Amino acid sequence: MTEYLESILKRDPAAKSKLSLILTYPGVKAVLFHKIANFFSVAKFDLIARIVSQFSRFLTGIEIHPKAKIGKNLFIDHGMGVVIGETSEIGDNVTIYHMVTLGGISPSINSDDQRNIKRHPTLMDNVVVGSGAQILGPVVVGRNAKVGANAVVTKDVPENAVMVGIPAKNVGETSGEFKPYGIAPGSDTKLDQ
Repeated sequence: MTEYLESILKRDPAAKSKLSLILTYPGVKAVLFHKIANFFSVAKFDLIARIVSQFSRFLTGIEIHPKAKIGKNLFIDHGMGVVIGETSEIGDNVTIYHMVTLGGISPSINSDDQRNIKRHPTLMDNVVVGSGAQILGPVVVGRNAKVGANAVVTKDVPENAVMVGIPAKNVGETSGEFKPYGIAPGSDTKLDQ
């Protein structure tokens, strides 16, 4: 828990203390509730798992399916409107901003054919996903990649890529330093490419 809270303090200049993170950050609460829901899901108590996840959604505005696989130190900043689908996989030290969807692209017909298959994205370690971004389908977003605000990703993303636009296009490589919205203010990266 201490490592988790310290990872957030390093990534969010607005964070003042560990206590404030626990009491006032919906993303922290959502991740903690997900751990509980995931425990029940793994134990095959699916109804209890879904009740816990829906209670968390009610409290935080963040919906994480109990079966989603989440690594260490996921930081959901602001969080309202975040949706993380059932077969999503999230690596370590990932940052996700508000209104992000890690969703599927399958139609809502033939549900039986879609059970137990990978339908949602995989985010590798150190990925940053800017507000409003939509990452759809069983795509892989490579390590250290940055997805800019409101980008729509429907294809695999290479490591260290900076993805912006609709549909998202790779406009360069990251330096590895933390850039919350994919590009830094004053960056010479052009968004019209």
